[in-house]
Amino acid sequence: MRRECLLLSALGGCGGDANRQISDLKFKLAKSEQEITALEQNVIRLESQVSRYKSAAENAEKIEDELKAEKRKLQRELRSALDKTEELEVSNGHLVKRLEKMKANRSALLSQQ
Repeated sequence: MRRECLLLSALGGCGGDANRQISDLKFKLAKSEQEITALEQNVIRLESQVSRYKSAAENAEKIEDELKAEKRKLQRELRSALDKTEELEVSNGHLVKRLEKMKANRSALLSQQ
């Protein structure tokens, strides 16, 4: 208190008014310290939240890359299956024509007998 009075005496004395000013300043200091603590806790909470979001975003990007790779693989397999289907349809068409020719030849042979 003595030190505070010395400081306040330079400002105009150490009376009741000065004591009220000291109390007001102490209250403002305590309030400011509480606000600083609350803000620091808020910063810690937000940094933690940013970390979680960053981790989730990285994980989502990894999953996205895996899905893109899987999609490319499935598209290759689909193209291959469609090519094979077309090849089998062409082959089937040739075989059907050969079978029709063989049936026609057999009918012709049977009719000659």
